[in-house]
Amino acid sequence: MADIKYYDVILKPVVTEKSMNAMAEKKYTFLVHPEANKSMIKEAVEKMFEGTKVASVNTMNNDGKNKRRGMVVGKTAKTKKAIVQLTADSKDIEIFSGL
Repeated sequence: MADIKYYDVILKPVVTEKSMNAMAEKKYTFLVHPEANKSMIKEAVEKMFEGTKVASVNTMNNDGKNKRRGMVVGKTAKTKKAIVQLTADSKDIEIFSGL
C-alpha cells in the first residue's frame, strides 16, 4: 500500500439530494482514496476541517461499470465513498454551507 498523506485521502464531496438531506443529522459524504481505511478518513476530516470531531465512518466500495464503444469493451474506474458522522458538539463543515 502506498504512503497516503491525510490531504490525499479526501478527493471531493458528494453533492446529491440524499447527501444534502443527511447533513441535517451531521452526516457528510465524500469520495475518498480507494486504499484509505476508516481511521485514515477520520484523521483526514479532523485535520482538514478545524473544530470537527468524527463519531463514526461508514465506507462503501463501488466497482466500475462496464462501458462499450463499438467493439471495444472497458470498465470505468472503481470508487470508494465515505459517510462521516460528526459528534453533536462538533462544528459543521464549511464547504457545504453555501449549498
